[in-house]
Amino acid sequence: MATVDEDATDAPDAYERLIERSEKLTNVRMASMVLGWDQRVMMPEGGTPARAGQLSTLSSMAHELLIDDDVGAWLETLEPDGVGGPETASGHELTNEQAAVVREIRHEYSRAVDVPAELVERLTAHQTQTQQTWQEAKAADDFSQFAPALEELIDLHRERAAAIDPAENPYRVLYEDSQPYLPLETVERIFDELRDHLVPLIAKIQDHGRDLPAPFSGHTYDEETQMELSEAALDVLGYDRTHGRLDTAPHPFMSGNQFDARITTRFREDDPLDALTATIHEFGHATYQLGLRKDQYGTPLGASRSSGVHESQSRFWENHVGRTRAFWELFLPTVKEHFPHLEGVTVDEAYAAANRIYPDNLIRVEADELTYHLHIILRCEIDRAFVEGDLEVEDIPQVWNDKMESYLGVRPETDTDGCLQDTHWSYGFAGFQGYTVGSVLAAQLDAAMRDELDADVDYLIREGEFEPLREWMTENVHRHGQRYPTEELIEVATGEPLTAEYFLEYVDEKFTDLYGL
Repeated sequence: MATVDEDATDAPDAYERLIERSEKLTNVRMASMVLGWDQRVMMPEGGTPARAGQLSTLSSMAHELLIDDDVGAWLETLEPDGVGGPETASGHELTNEQAAVVREIRHEYSRAVDVPAELVERLTAHQTQTQQTWQEAKAADDFSQFAPALEELIDLHRERAAAIDPAENPYRVLYEDSQPYLPLETVERIFDELRDHLVPLIAKIQDHGRDLPAPFSGHTYDEETQMELSEAALDVLGYDRTHGRLDTAPHPFMSGNQFDARITTRFREDDPLDALTATIHEFGHATYQLGLRKDQYGTPLGASRSSGVHESQSRFWENHVGRTRAFWELFLPTVKEHFPHLEGVTVDEAYAAANRIYPDNLIRVEADELTYHLHIILRCEIDRAFVEGDLEVEDIPQVWNDKMESYLGVRPETDTDGCLQDTHWSYGFAGFQGYTVGSVLAAQLDAAMRDELDADVDYLIREGEFEPLREWMTENVHRHGQRYPTEELIEVATGEPLTAEYFLEYVDEKFTDLYGL
């Protein structure tokens, strides 16, 4: 489906073959993605054994397509000549976009070629089973049910990391899966800045902040009406139903590509904001997928950049749109239509409720903008210690609870509310950084957007005119696909490297005003 760059009519045969292989590889992976979506949304519980085999077979097929000797030969033909120009070692000249495609496929090929196919099959089959085991353990509130599967999974991931780079720390190898080209040191520096800034800000709010209203508390909200409200929010934001759908899942997620980007949410009967913000968050992920170039489906130019960049889109829509006063001026009447007992709620009350902090909250996906990052930091610390062998699997619940108490002043009473709350460990490790990277980048993108758009962003939100926001993100982020490495993409989109400055300024201004500090 991908079209060749119009400047690439003289592209060498090796490049054409590489594109064909990339498209085939993408199709196999997209088939796996749909099966994964079905497992988490619709598949009957007893389907897991067969689904594990199906996904294992597809992952093996994808692996073989990627590491095939022909791919290595095509890449060798297309390697740069070593003097920094666009000319390859074989004398062909590539366009900038073609060079980016070769770079990305080479990067992926290099990380896969030494990984045995049977390991890929074992890993995928075990991930599928572990997902089901996690759901059962969480429902039973019993980490011991999950621990054996988790221990086997980490062994498989360490084995894969050793195959990719036996001389490197396994955590750094696995980190590269989710944050390619963004140095771990950069992320750790940003984490340090956030910890140093947010902990005293949260304490200041707790000690000196005024009480905020909680107009949605004390009521019961049925799931059917909450689903209707989530659907209404998607309609207001401009979700394209011809290329997506909304369903429910134990853990909200988005799955898809530029033609089919599906989202899920979940409901709490005592809090309609939980499902609403989760739905808007996943809508943000979908805008990224749907904003990718359709003519480059199947190539790196039609693929998203990284989990951190992806999270910048979801956090932008969740926080910089869905939690603004302007959004509540627009959307509160719709909320009241669905829940008439909220008729007396004011915009200021709804805005405050959507932004109040809950330091005693145990659940990451329900966390406020400030304490959210302490949830991420403690996960990254536990994640790294576990991957590097400094933390035994049976000690995870205790360490988790200790860190929750240390960072947030609250201690989970159950595994379900503690170390079993997230699905991520059922398939991978070293990926939690993306959530905080995304929040930091979202603020940086929001600042750049507000500088560049002719119209006032808050006015556009208040009027329900979201197309200019989507178009700006598509122009500056989505359409580039993987043309640029992560750090370069951020500079192209915002004019400067990734920095925590905009996020810290944003939360200072917002929460100082909100809490009357």
